[in-house]
Amino acid sequence: MVDIDNNEKLRAIRDAAALNDLCFDYILDHIRPGVSELEIADKIDAYLLSHGASELAFPTICVSGARGCLPHGEPSSKLIEIGDFVTMDLGGIVNGYCGDMTRTVAVGKVSEKAKEIYDIVLLAQTEATKAVKAGISTRYIDSIARDIIADAGYGAQYIHGTGHGVGREVHEEPRLNNSTDSVLTSGLAVTVEPGIYIENELGVRIEDLMIVTEFGIINLVRSVKELIVL
Repeated sequence: MVDIDNNEKLRAIRDAAALNDLCFDYILDHIRPGVSELEIADKIDAYLLSHGASELAFPTICVSGARGCLPHGEPSSKLIEIGDFVTMDLGGIVNGYCGDMTRTVAVGKVSEKAKEIYDIVLLAQTEATKAVKAGISTRYIDSIARDIIADAGYGAQYIHGTGHGVGREVHEEPRLNNSTDSVLTSGLAVTVEPGIYIENELGVRIEDLMIVTEFGIINLVRSVKELIVL
């Protein structure tokens, strides 16, 4: 079994993931109608940097409502509205190594279509995560998430890979997508992060950061994945 406590890299990534969990709990209290994406992102950044991160692992993503269709969208002055999904992708660097986590939450209410899409992404993320272990093909992991989303009718709206390695850089090898094929090895830190992005409507992404072992994963992210309605 992987010994995180005796591995400098994995220990730091675990601590970065734990900081993300704390930050997510904190930011939930600040998401409400009338608050802008920029305000939320700024609060995320301030929390990470004041609670142990030496710097951000990447520019914080916070997109809401129709802007949720931008998987790498920069936070804007758009105000959060009732009925919006809010997607936040965040991570700080702790002891030289990166954290990376994405959660999507709802504000006020959720339409039937939006809830259906969220549940599809959650199923894809959960099932792909279950398959992660040493000796498994990265392309196979991608195919699990991609097939679930495609079978639900949203294949064309899944526009990025399923995951990537994490270390001193937030995007490292291996890439978990449908155009590369490598074999996962024990001790790797990887993400699993499928999403659906519907232009001019909404977006959903759920991302965990995990350690690969011979028997499965150690999921470093504790934040709930079931839909939170604020």
